[in-house]
Amino acid sequence: MHPPQSRSNDSFRTAESMVSVRLVAMALLTSVACAVPHVVAAQSPGPWPPVATFSILGYDPETGEIGGAVQSRVFSVGNGVLWGEAGVGMVATQAIVDVSYGPQGLELLGLGYSPEVVVETILAADPDPDPERWTVEGRQFSVMDAAGNVATHTGARSSAWAGHVVGEHVSAQGNILAGPAVVQSMVDAFHATEGHLSFKLMAALEAGQAAGGDTRGMQSAAMLIVGEDRGVWLNNDVVLRLQVDDSDDPIAELRRLVDIAGRQRARFGR
Repeated sequence: MHPPQSRSNDSFRTAESMVSVRLVAMALLTSVACAVPHVVAAQSPGPWPPVATFSILGYDPETGEIGGAVQSRVFSVGNGVLWGEAGVGMVATQAIVDVSYGPQGLELLGLGYSPEVVVETILAADPDPDPERWTVEGRQFSVMDAAGNVATHTGARSSAWAGHVVGEHVSAQGNILAGPAVVQSMVDAFHATEGHLSFKLMAALEAGQAAGGDTRGMQSAAMLIVGEDRGVWLNNDVVLRLQVDDSDDPIAELRRLVDIAGRQRARFGR
């Protein structure tokens, strides 16, 4: 009978079409697979971008609070640079950065070591696992204890201009900067500014930027301040933890947040 024969032919044509589609798909996949090795070979691993940054650590002897602030032309610079613990101290780690320097520094400070010994110990223990792309000679970090004593290290291979200035209860450090005036102006502004520690740290960032800042520009900023039971609400050692992760003017946005926090502290009598 003709109808069954027609259905058989239709089925054959459908199957034939499916085979053709599969063959085309396989050909496309094969061509893509052949192209992939060339793409991968063209994207061989290079060095990570350094955390080119200027930062400041500071201590307020009147309140016992200790804090840090940072600005950089990288996304979310607060995600790794600043480390703090009330009653222990504060660490900033940057440049050809090893983020573990932060928790290592706090642990050693908690064991009673001075900032100078902490810096020496961490550097001596660094295994330098990637000397070609991420050398230990490019590390930059600052360590401040709970009494405001501070020690700072700038590695010889930190991206120029790189350096630091240490003052009483303060240290400013940076790399890929416009020059030494950046960190010097930060320390000067810290000492010249009255009021809460957040205002002193904020003024320092603003002064560093006014002196040229990071030569690549701006993108993110952060501030962290701790003090034993100095935060709002109950059993809170965090006075401020603020981050501006991506902005055309992160310092201005951080200033806005710092001012809001100041009004909140006033309401809580802090």
